[in-house]
Amino acid sequence: MSRRSCSDAGGFTLIEALVALAIVATVLSSIAGVIATTVKGTRSIDQRLALAGAAETLLAELPARNLLKPGRQSGELDGHRWQIDVAPMNPGVASDAPPNRRFVALAVSLKMQAPDGPAIQLTTVRLVPRPAE
Repeated sequence: MSRRSCSDAGGFTLIEALVALAIVATVLSSIAGVIATTVKGTRSIDQRLALAGAAETLLAELPARNLLKPGRQSGELDGHRWQIDVAPMNPGVASDAPPNRRFVALAVSLKMQAPDGPAIQLTTVRLVPRPAE
């Protein structure tokens, strides 16, 4: 009868087990990096969407075009600081415009900043009735 020695037993050596562990650790760290980047990107998108939604709400609440006047307004909405500047598109043209022009173009510029830093700036044009002279 032959007897098997311990060295002949089947299985992994210590070095093989360490190499396998190193490969698994490398793969897991790569996956963790991808997940962290995805989470960061998703959070950034959520912040931008919240900022855009607040800006849209604010622009929707502007006065009717016959009540919109040039000037600056500022405030806070859901923790977002905002500033709206309303000014004639071409100040010289508005006063020199022919009397038959019924409307004046006003540039409405909105700057909004989220509490944690991201900011957005939107500019639109509103046509308002020409002031009576």
